[in-house]
Amino acid sequence: MRGAGLRNRGTEGSGSHGGRALPAGAALPRKRRSGRAAPRAAAGGMAVMEEMEETEQMEQRGGGAAVSDPRGVLRQGRAFLDFFWDIAKPEQEVRLAATESLLRHLREGKKDDELKYTLKRLGEGLGATREAARPGFSLALAQVLQAFEEIPLCSILEQIKEKHNLEKVKKKLVRNAAFGNFFGVMALFQSGRLVKDRKALLESIQLLQQLTNYQTHLRDLPRKTLIDITSEVPETVFEEVLFDILQGDLSSAFTSPENLHLLLVGMQKFPGVLKPKKLKKLFGSPTVVNKENTSRLVELLKSAAKSEKEDKKLPSVVFDLLQVALKEGAFELFWNEVVEDGLLKEKSGPVSYMCYRLLGSALPLLSMEQLQVVLKGKVMLHYGEHVVATQSPQGFKFAAEMEGYIDTFLSGCDDPERQLAVMMGFSTLTNLGKPVLLSASKVVRHLQAVALKKYICWLKDMFLRPDLDCCLDFSSNRQKQNRENADIAQQKTARLRRWIMHRLVNITESATRKEESFVMDIARFCFFHAFFVAKKKNSKIAEASVLPSEPLNERDHTETENYFFGLLQTLNTMPVLGDTAEAAALREKHVHGVTADGKLWIFLLVEYANKLLSSEHVKAVKPFTKEQRDIWERTLQSVKNLQKKGNKSDSAKVGAFQQLLLSMAIHLFKNQSETEDVLSDLLNCTERAFSKEAKKKKTDNSEPGWVEVMVEILLSLLAQPSLLLRRISKNVFVSICPNLTKRGLQLILDVFDPNQEENEESAVVVMEEPNKKTKSAQDTDEEESEDSSDEDSTDSEDEETEEVDDNFRSQLMKVLQAGNTEEGDKSDEELDDDAMMALDKNISALFAEQQKRIQAKKDEKDRMRKEKILRRDFKAKVLDLIDVFLLKQAENPLVFDIIEPLLQLIEQCMSSDSDKQEVDILQKTASIFKNSLCRNKQYCKRVASLQEDVHALVQRLVKKACKHTDSAVALYYFSASLYLLKVLKGNTSSTLPPPEPEKQSDSKAKQACQLLNPGCLDVEKVAVIYQQALTQFLSKRNSPLTFSMFHDLFRRFPIMCKPLVDTLVEFITAAARQHQQAMACLLLHRVLLLHELKFFVTEEEWEELITRSISQVIKCLKTLGKPIMKAEKEKVAKSLELLNFLLKTVTEQKLNVKLAQVEKVLLSLKQQEDFGNSPRLDSLYWNVMRWLNHTKPKKEKAASKPTQGAELLKRKRKGFLPESKKRKNRKKGAQENGVGAGEDGDPAAPEEQPLGTQSPKHKKGFVPGGSKKHPKREGKENGVAKAGGGNLPTASEGDAVADKKKKRKRKNRKRKGASGNEAEQAPAAKKTKGSVVQETQQKQDKAKKKKKEKQAPVLQE
Repeated sequence: MRGAGLRNRGTEGSGSHGGRALPAGAALPRKRRSGRAAPRAAAGGMAVMEEMEETEQMEQRGGGAAVSDPRGVLRQGRAFLDFFWDIAKPEQEVRLAATESLLRHLREGKKDDELKYTLKRLGEGLGATREAARPGFSLALAQVLQAFEEIPLCSILEQIKEKHNLEKVKKKLVRNAAFGNFFGVMALFQSGRLVKDRKALLESIQLLQQLTNYQTHLRDLPRKTLIDITSEVPETVFEEVLFDILQGDLSSAFTSPENLHLLLVGMQKFPGVLKPKKLKKLFGSPTVVNKENTSRLVELLKSAAKSEKEDKKLPSVVFDLLQVALKEGAFELFWNEVVEDGLLKEKSGPVSYMCYRLLGSALPLLSMEQLQVVLKGKVMLHYGEHVVATQSPQGFKFAAEMEGYIDTFLSGCDDPERQLAVMMGFSTLTNLGKPVLLSASKVVRHLQAVALKKYICWLKDMFLRPDLDCCLDFSSNRQKQNRENADIAQQKTARLRRWIMHRLVNITESATRKEESFVMDIARFCFFHAFFVAKKKNSKIAEASVLPSEPLNERDHTETENYFFGLLQTLNTMPVLGDTAEAAALREKHVHGVTADGKLWIFLLVEYANKLLSSEHVKAVKPFTKEQRDIWERTLQSVKNLQKKGNKSDSAKVGAFQQLLLSMAIHLFKNQSETEDVLSDLLNCTERAFSKEAKKKKTDNSEPGWVEVMVEILLSLLAQPSLLLRRISKNVFVSICPNLTKRGLQLILDVFDPNQEENEESAVVVMEEPNKKTKSAQDTDEEESEDSSDEDSTDSEDEETEEVDDNFRSQLMKVLQAGNTEEGDKSDEELDDDAMMALDKNISALFAEQQKRIQAKKDEKDRMRKEKILRRDFKAKVLDLIDVFLLKQAENPLVFDIIEPLLQLIEQCMSSDSDKQEVDILQKTASIFKNSLCRNKQYCKRVASLQEDVHALVQRLVKKACKHTDSAVALYYFSASLYLLKVLKGNTSSTLPPPEPEKQSDSKAKQACQLLNPGCLDVEKVAVIYQQALTQFLSKRNSPLTFSMFHDLFRRFPIMCKPLVDTLVEFITAAARQHQQAMACLLLHRVLLLHELKFFVTEEEWEELITRSISQVIKCLKTLGKPIMKAEKEKVAKSLELLNFLLKTVTEQKLNVKLAQVEKVLLSLKQQEDFGNSPRLDSLYWNVMRWLNHTKPKKEKAASKPTQGAELLKRKRKGFLPESKKRKNRKKGAQENGVGAGEDGDPAAPEEQPLGTQSPKHKKGFVPGGSKKHPKREGKENGVAKAGGGNLPTASEGDAVADKKKKRKRKNRKRKGASGNEAEQAPAAKKTKGSVVQETQQKQDKAKKKKKEKQAPVLQE
């Protein structure tokens, strides 16, 4: 329903009021509901009070909408009233749920009193103050009226008018009343019944017309609602009911955009009523769009654009006017006169954006002729200038929104001709030849096959014969100033060709209805114009059938070449196209880079290139030499041989080698000299890799094998800037991983060796100079690491710079001295002109030479920085090969050779620069080491012949972990040693077969068998290694080893617990430091908790271990000093935790262990005073003593008698009048406060204290009966003066009582438990006694005068 979208419009102009409108019934007493954390907030001021009084009066009279039992609804429970609270909440989900629950409750209950109360409550909530409450109540009322159709709409509308009467309401509440009426009409409309009830419809329209006068609060909401209601009514109802009421609005259609919108909606919805004759009677013309009305339409549309600028959408009146103009056949008049000659002349953003949105919205409605008018008009030109002018990040960009309009049109249009017209129109809107439409735009995915084919043909034709006259070209002011007339045509052609080539390449990625023929056609076109030139026309070659009107220059060929290799990468990753069953089967297998018949895309291109090379009508841009042509022929023959040999087992390997050979063959057109050697070696490797001799073992070690050569080729290809070559190289490496040798792996690992970088030149450095694309591929990394690299080289060149400065200074002195010696005797006189010129010439030459040296050093420094960046990037690419090898060949013994280089790389990165590139390499290396190596479930199963080497590697790794200074790096070395332990234990020894349990079905026996089987692990040898490490950890002060390392060792390899547990027991007392003793206790505790330990020890050994552990812990506790230091507390805590476990084990397992000494030591330990101060130690101590049959004594709470002041505070009842304030005791309390300190502990009067010893409270006037301004006056009035003056009432007596209340409240806030708050004596005053007396006398005189002035009018009365 069209009006349903208006239910939240009240939030647009409803303001931000924080109060809550109090619904009816809220005036009744409420109980606090359980589960509601926040109390209900009530709003409203006087309006709420009037509402409450009204409700009470109506309920007492029994009139209005009150039910027979007004309190019966509320007494039924809180659940029913909670619905109305939730309807007013700001969360939309809560409001909707509450509305549904209310409807369900009303349907199930079927109680008239609840329904009447609901209507009354919802009607009152329509004018609520909060924004969310109004639409919530409106929606709820609409749903209730829709559910209960027996409720008459007219009575509800009358109740709303009466409750929110705009004439009787106060001025402050006019806004709420206006919104109440508006949302009331909205509720009737949303119920769906308003159109059926003519009387209610008529009154609602009249009410909306009345609400248009309150534009300050409601803005244009009443007009929009009126239009929505009008669009929903039938034509007969409009003619019979609404036309007479709306006739005034329709006749004044050209006075406001809202009235014009109403007319346009009526003309489209009710053409039989608003005929041309009737329109002429209304406003004098039978049509809306005509020459007489153009000026008025322009002004109305401008006003509509400015009113909708915040919403960033096309105003509805503009779109409806467009539809009426099309219906009246006046579209060209509307577009030319109103839009282009009227609106575009308004130099304002909202109007311009409205024109652009109108252009995009009009596309689906226009015919071919009308599309040509729009796409070649001023609006398009204006839009293009906007796109070029707003390329800065700060500007508002409309291009994305326009692309959305184009996408919507193409997706909904079934006419290929209109699709093609729109695509060509936006492709010919050019800025100096370059179209404004993005070349990577994805709108082409909606083009039908016919339109796509024609669009591709048009693009190719524009590339060969650029027709700049058909383009709607423009240029900015800056471009007009900078351009040269001689080169402007050539520049436009180059920019257009560059865009077209990128557009063609992008079509292969974006188009969804593309076919293999389209893709191959584009690929051939790009390849031909990248590497070939047609000598003359040839019909056999489609790309040579049309010659370019302007030949392509070298730059055009280079740019086309770059786009072609991007297309090649797209083809390599493209899924199989087509709807055949074969294509679907290949897509399910996730096969990429092939056609539906299984051929590689790149192979088809190589065949096409071979055809071009053998043709006489075309020539290559870079012709082949005889050697290069021979290599080309060899490559094609090798690929054909591979296709013949391809079987199911080697299909992946054959495919990878094919892709690599074909890619290098294509690169032969780009880089002939470099690719020739690589391709020759690659052909030799391919022949040897697939020959039968390659499977035999190689005996001659002098000549490198094909795998080593292949690895070198792949490493050189990784340094190339081509992403395609890098991906293919990775795929080829995956296929040769099973054949990788130790020498081949060493070639990869040498990349990470810093010594190799210094001695040999890397392939990356070779590629940096000749290939400038390498720089562009690394631009981002260079910029990110520029600062850090500069800082590195600055320190190393400081001394060199100083030497250069000294040399330059000495040379400059020589030049100056030579100029002086030439003058000879004229040294005292000034130099002549010739001598000055010669001296200037020498100095300038010296400075020019110095500048060259400085620039050379800067260039060298920049080159070194770039080389460093390239080396790091190359390492990151080679790490991908390592990762692939570890994942694909986890069971290969060569994995052991990778461990140490990876650890060295991590160590190197940890100690080097902290720039982003180095951090990325560190994170990548650590991730490979952790995930691909250590956590890999697959590992080498052939370690029997390598036991000695692996054990030696474990020893080296543990020693390096112990010697390292950084604990983080030591952790990696230690983890690597644990990985090797896993490998050794997981292998079966050839000499010692594993013991098998008697019953294989017994799971516990299987587990015990696995634990007891050491495999290839030499437990004694490895135990010595880790025992040394454990000794260092528990004895050395700054050991890089940590507790978690050994805990992982014991947890993962319980077989190592028994050899090392004695060391832990020993170091409970032998450790040199308190912390190390605590670590020994903790480690021993964790080891003893392992249930696997019992598989390796007998019962006697277990009992002996428990006994020695208890003995060591007792010795450790005996060494405590009487004041327990902070460092000792952790040791005591860990010792008690361990002792608790030991005693628990002894008790539960009933071991034969003597505990007399333990009890004696623990009882003496408790006598220390520091022990009871720590709650943790005290708790641990009594946990241990529990096993020795000692219980913690309960502390007896001392019953402290409350003081007299506390009793007074306890007896005092807050919220009641004190005794001294009661009428019968007021005089008595005043006298007591004046004479001396009262019962509350108030200080004495100021006169009774010696001078100079007043408390700060007296000085500031913070005493009962005193004031800040006159601290002495109240004291005399309440004290001596008043006692002798009889019972005459004074004017200041009331003030004194009020002051007493305030002072007593302040004192009660400051009082903290004690009632007798004695006055603090201030330090002696600095003033002399005489000065204090004089000041006091002056203050008393002033107080007497003011007192007489106040008492005079009181006595007269």
